[in-house]
Amino acid sequence: MSEAKTTVKIQSLLVGFSIIDVIVKHGKPIKFNEIHARTNITKSNLYKYLNTLISIGAIHRNKETGLYSPGSTLIQYGMAAVNQEDIVAKTAYYLEEINHTFGETTLLAVWTHGGPMIVKMIHSRAGLNLGGQVGTILPVHSAAGMLFATYKKGPMIEEWIGKGIANMVPDERSNLREKLKAIQKEGISFAKDALAKSISSAAIPIFNYDRHLLGAVVIVGLGDTVPLRAEEESSRYLLQKSLEISAEFGYESGQSPAEES
Repeated sequence: MSEAKTTVKIQSLLVGFSIIDVIVKHGKPIKFNEIHARTNITKSNLYKYLNTLISIGAIHRNKETGLYSPGSTLIQYGMAAVNQEDIVAKTAYYLEEINHTFGETTLLAVWTHGGPMIVKMIHSRAGLNLGGQVGTILPVHSAAGMLFATYKKGPMIEEWIGKGIANMVPDERSNLREKLKAIQKEGISFAKDALAKSISSAAIPIFNYDRHLLGAVVIVGLGDTVPLRAEEESSRYLLQKSLEISAEFGYESGQSPAEES
């Protein structure tokens, strides 16, 4: 019987990263004794690891306070990783694939200070103008707007939602709340007449590795090719694309996006 192969690991690297992990997750400069308490590394060895990490810029020690914090090299690596999350570039193939499948206008919307903005648009085969263009800010009752209202958190989104519902009558607000509940359950959003009269739209979320909403892919059209219910086959196709696109940003689909956010 053959023995299972074990993966060889370099213990010193694991120890070094455990120290970095403690410093980063602490969220503010941390004392030597706190690092020692959380890592259980002997003080003499901990000094050696810290000095080594300081020498390569992975961590920083304030000479006046003696406190440790993430170093410039670590920050540079983090920024490089963030910059690689170029959502327009990484979603381009999928947008084209979805556009080809439906033949309808396909949009990519991301969050800005003013609300969700269209940053990429692939027109329908008919080349129709469906009430939006690159740079358009989408309203809260649009398919993409409702996705952001469902999944995005914080004072900025709350202020945007407040402005969006300010002029709605009670029935419209109630209808919006019901739609947001459905999105939370189903992971897909539908709207009609939001961008222009007789225009239907469906939107799917893009999540990153820590389940934060990065953007929304939207299908917009005049005909019945745009789904309006989660049970439709085309909706299931879009939900699968939501998972595939999100995986490009490190998202793991152990649960549905609607359940995890």
